[in-house]
Order: sequence, then structure tokens, then C-alpha cells
Amino acid sequence: MLKEFREFTMRGNVLDLAIAVIIGGALGKIISSLVSDILMPLIGLGLGGVNFSEKAITVGGAVVKWGAFLQAIIDFLIIALVIFLIIKGVKALKKAPPPADATTRECPYCFSTIAIKATRCPNCTSEIT
Repeated sequence: MLKEFREFTMRGNVLDLAIAVIIGGALGKIISSLVSDILMPLIGLGLGGVNFSEKAITVGGAVVKWGAFLQAIIDFLIIALVIFLIIKGVKALKKAPPPADATTRECPYCFSTIAIKATRCPNCTSEIT
């Protein structure tokens, strides 16, 4: 059973997924720090010294921390942008497969599609050279 488990965990897809989750978690922490420690203070400074992490309203007995929610939205947007750019970069690096050799051609007389090795058109019966 241990051998089967080791084979399962060492398959390419499982290992790739585990690495992606770890890197994604680290990237999320970096982006959260970027937003809460750098971007939001600069935005707050631009808006007259507002500290968004402390912004909240009280509704009845509940405290709604809309500043923290705003930071979470900005976190999400930056992470989504980074993932988009990474995927776009990877797609640009992938080489397009070479075009397959043609297996058909057009009859010069009736313009129907015929096999490339055909010597006579099956539609108009013209001889093809």
C-alpha cells in the first residue's frame, strides 16, 4: 500500500499540482503584503491620509470592515492579473505545431476536393496531371 501511495504521489500531475499550490500560496502572501503594506498606504496618502485597514461601519451590533474588504478585492485583482500575465507568457513561449502535409488538392476543372495522389477527378472524370 505504501508503494502504491508513493507511485500515486510521484505521478506528474499530482506533483505539479502540489508545487502549484505551494507557489500559489507564497504568491498570495507576497501580493497581500504588497497591497496592505505598500499600495493601500499610498492610496490612503493620496486620499488625505486615510488608513483603509481601520475603516469600518457599525450596523446594530455588527462591525462591517469595508476597508479590509477593499484590500481583499485589490489582492484578488492583482493576483488575477499576475496569473493572466503568466499564462499569456507561457502560451507565447509554446511553439505552434508545424502544419500537416496536405492530403487533398483541388481539381483544376471542377474545383472539387480530391486526393493528392488522384490521377482522375471522381466528380468530373477529368484526367489530372
